[in-house]
Amino acid sequence: MKVISLVPSITEALFDFGLTENEVIGRTKFCIHPKEKVKDVEIIGGTKNLNLEKIKSLQPDLIIANKEENVKEQVEELMKDFEVLVTNVETIEDNYYLLKTLGNIFHREEKAQQYNLKIYDVLLNSKINSPVKAAYLIWKNPYMTVGSDTFIDKVLNEIGFENAFKNQKRYPEIKVEDLATADVIMLSSEPFPFKEKHILELKEFYPDKKIMIVDGEAFSWYGTHIAKCEDYFKELVSKFN
Repeated sequence: MKVISLVPSITEALFDFGLTENEVIGRTKFCIHPKEKVKDVEIIGGTKNLNLEKIKSLQPDLIIANKEENVKEQVEELMKDFEVLVTNVETIEDNYYLLKTLGNIFHREEKAQQYNLKIYDVLLNSKINSPVKAAYLIWKNPYMTVGSDTFIDKVLNEIGFENAFKNQKRYPEIKVEDLATADVIMLSSEPFPFKEKHILELKEFYPDKKIMIVDGEAFSWYGTHIAKCEDYFKELVSKFN
């Protein structure tokens, strides 16, 4: 089966399941893992601006998209000519079923189960002792955070953090003063590439608050990625225990 993935974390999962470059025939420019495999796969644009003509020329048997990451109109256009699986992952349980579904489609049921068990294990064994209220920032100018109906929120909860903006939805814009109630401010490495200088900017407002850069992929990449984050999560929670 020839498949095109429009979702970075799903591209990673397909290769983790053992698919080859002959099977994964197209990817977005943001599909960067696994590096040594994706370099030989045709790029079909970005997640939000797909090159539809290029996709059509590749004649895939299946296209895998995501409700949040891809543009609805572009996906619907592809549905006219191709079989498209539209995924939607907001919870850890959603992720479990995503991997199970991919395992069934590509006859990698055992691989899917192994990854699901590993993810369960990683999250179970990476927990802070008592809840810490966290503000998780994904963007700057304006500052944006995550609400309760996001995958990031669920990962935060799993390892013991309480989302300071759990009463909001999706990705709300916030102001610096809204961060006052948080015990820790987490600056994600993606989609906005927060750096040390951004910590210093926030330290001017909150000199005594814990402010840190966190690995955005560890919190936002669903699929198989969390299975590889055991050491990262253990190191992170150790800073709070």
